[in-house]
Amino acid sequence: MSDLPRKAVTRTVKLAALPLGIAGRATWGLGKRIGGKSAEIVARELQQRTAEQLFRVLGELKGGAMKFGQALSVFESALPEEVAGPYRAALTKLQEAAPPLPAGTVHQVLAERLGDNWRDLFLEFEDKPAAAASIGQVHRAVWHDGREVAVKVQYPGAGEALLSDLTQLGRFARLLGPLIPGMDLKPLITEMRDRIEEELDYELEAEAQRSHADVFADDPDVVVPDVVHQGEQVLVSEWMEGIPLSEVISDGTQEQRDAAGQLLARFLFSGPARTGLLHADPHPGNFRLLEGADGVLRLGVLDFGTVDRLPGGLPATIGRSLRVALEGDAEAVYEELCAAGFVRSSIELDPDAVLEYLRPIIEPADVDEFTFTRGWIRGQAARIADPRSPAHQLGKQLNLPPAYLLIHRVTLSTIGVLCQLGATVRLREELQTWLPGFLAEEPVHGD
Repeated sequence: MSDLPRKAVTRTVKLAALPLGIAGRATWGLGKRIGGKSAEIVARELQQRTAEQLFRVLGELKGGAMKFGQALSVFESALPEEVAGPYRAALTKLQEAAPPLPAGTVHQVLAERLGDNWRDLFLEFEDKPAAAASIGQVHRAVWHDGREVAVKVQYPGAGEALLSDLTQLGRFARLLGPLIPGMDLKPLITEMRDRIEEELDYELEAEAQRSHADVFADDPDVVVPDVVHQGEQVLVSEWMEGIPLSEVISDGTQEQRDAAGQLLARFLFSGPARTGLLHADPHPGNFRLLEGADGVLRLGVLDFGTVDRLPGGLPATIGRSLRVALEGDAEAVYEELCAAGFVRSSIELDPDAVLEYLRPIIEPADVDEFTFTRGWIRGQAARIADPRSPAHQLGKQLNLPPAYLLIHRVTLSTIGVLCQLGATVRLREELQTWLPGFLAEEPVHGD
């Protein structure tokens, strides 16, 4: 992004901010401001143009804006239906689409990182990439021992471009404010920058992937491909077949949707408990639905470039706060949130109002099984985004501590995917099994 004019950067950030709240507020008053054509027709044309422009701007970039676009793609289910249509097609393309590197450049990187005789490591190597994303692309190949592998090659200069992009985004943090009301976005962008630096380090990614592959080896529900070879800008892993989650979202049966949703929720909560790591890039391009010879469906997990290191698993504050909220104990919820920094020490809120704010959000954990739908998440987004609502005003007063930034982002992204799937999930069952502090016999206060 460093070689783009500032006007393009500003346009990118404004467009990126639109789907997560601004769009809803903009359409509410549209009919009052437009003459001639009906408000509905004008709104639809505007949304289509904006979606096309969003994809065009972000799709041309391989840096931070591309990452931002991929993150946005999991939130399209929160948009009103009349807005979601145009964005859905544009944003979901960003999950696995980017201009590929020429074969000659790929060969040069492989020669630099694996040696001039790099071809001797492979029995076969496909020059056409199987997938391309924000910092690199994946080629299908056959390792010298006969194993089918995925060869992940980092774009030359990706690090400098990504860090430059995030620096630019930091300058426009003010425009991103509506995304997360009540939070200073400067620490968030710093967090993203730190995580991007980790994502560029294939040694760290290989370590995280190996940890998951070891723990989930022979797991009945989750499959993680093992690392075959790792270099500075090259990562070779076992190849994984399966149905991309994006295809399950668009064309899957209800059985596939429900299975994918349950397995995704299970992986989200069991991963930190079992590995001490949180897979922090839960967009559909990183998951596959696998069907064994016995017909049992499993979840394949890819891309461990971004993880949150949680040696004790997810913070027990989350489980305790959720449990006492479900029990209707407003004072206990408020104490937990204050202790963890979700309520700033400089302000005082009504505990009952805080509980009422949380009740609709925690509904999926209050029943044995819950069907995640676009309608449900749209209702939540509208309730919080509407500046006339008490929820909007209270949300602006709550704070998101830096230690919870990535957990919050991963949780919201996962909920977005579950709603795209339209999956019926036994979420409470996963919480009871894997979330520290959620069971009643655990202590209520203090980690």
